[in-house]
Amino acid sequence: MSHSRKDDHLRVCLECDVRMQRPSNGLERYRFVHQALPELDLAKVDLGTTFLGKVLRAPLFISSMTGGTRAAASINRHLASAAQALGMGMGVGSQRAALENHDWADSYRVRDVAPDILLAANLGAVQLRTGYDASHCQRAVDMIEADALILHLNPLQEALQPEGDTGFAGVLSEIERVCRALPVPVIVKEVGYGLSAQAARQLCDAGVTALDVAGAGGTSWSEVERHRAETAHQDRVAVQFAEWGVPTAEAVRGVRRILPQVPLVASGGIETGVDVAKCVALGADLVGLAWPLLRPALRSEEAVRETLEAIREALRIAMFCVGAPNIETLRRTPHLEECPT
Repeated sequence: MSHSRKDDHLRVCLECDVRMQRPSNGLERYRFVHQALPELDLAKVDLGTTFLGKVLRAPLFISSMTGGTRAAASINRHLASAAQALGMGMGVGSQRAALENHDWADSYRVRDVAPDILLAANLGAVQLRTGYDASHCQRAVDMIEADALILHLNPLQEALQPEGDTGFAGVLSEIERVCRALPVPVIVKEVGYGLSAQAARQLCDAGVTALDVAGAGGTSWSEVERHRAETAHQDRVAVQFAEWGVPTAEAVRGVRRILPQVPLVASGGIETGVDVAKCVALGADLVGLAWPLLRPALRSEEAVRETLEAIREALRIAMFCVGAPNIETLRRTPHLEECPT
């Protein structure tokens, strides 16, 4: 992906409201039954968890956003510094730009400010059909000293880009080859349209270690591409996908139902600590956020940290108010129910 396209994506996400209006992420369909007698001290609520063998102080993951642009280096370092301070995980944006032009590699490197975090490298899975292989994946991991590799699936986004890569036939077998060859765990995620249960099973059968549903309800890449459209035709096509995708809540439930043991990340429209609590109660092990952190990341590490601290504290209070002393108990809580229609 060219750095000009990445610049466009950042610009559009900052200047335009590209959050999906319908479908929502589906979390509003669920509510916690408030427990007036939680029989628990707030100070004793423990947010700690583990994911892919890494200890985290909260089940929060800063989802992949950017890299390969002038602005990306400071954004990623602000995000990573906050993740280090708060004991959270982070993924970088697609590293294709740096593999094609090493001058951009530093825009992804954050280990010096975040030596302990769960850090994930990132490449587009479709690139495995256009000349990339496990050696490129290993280079992406080595470039940032990552603990895992994210391979992202984005067929709709690619289809709506005039310059997009749309040769997805055979991608699954290429993912399987990478999983066999790479010494670090492979996470596969969508980019905002959700993983169906069928796709999740296929990916796990191929050897993928963890999944990120990245459901509908957050940033709409059809809207992003519509704002980038250079012709009226491109605009008319993109607008027809404004309501496309599997909502986050539905994707989490669907994947967890058929794959009870797979390490699972919920992302897509997550903005509050209560959203995070709902995702965990629906079956997620980790919850990813992007949109709420983008503007703070432009400003400073402190701004990112303040945003995450508020989300973390709301998660702690939500757990307190349903009597869940730890994340494992929250996963099993009987106090999440579907709202009556």
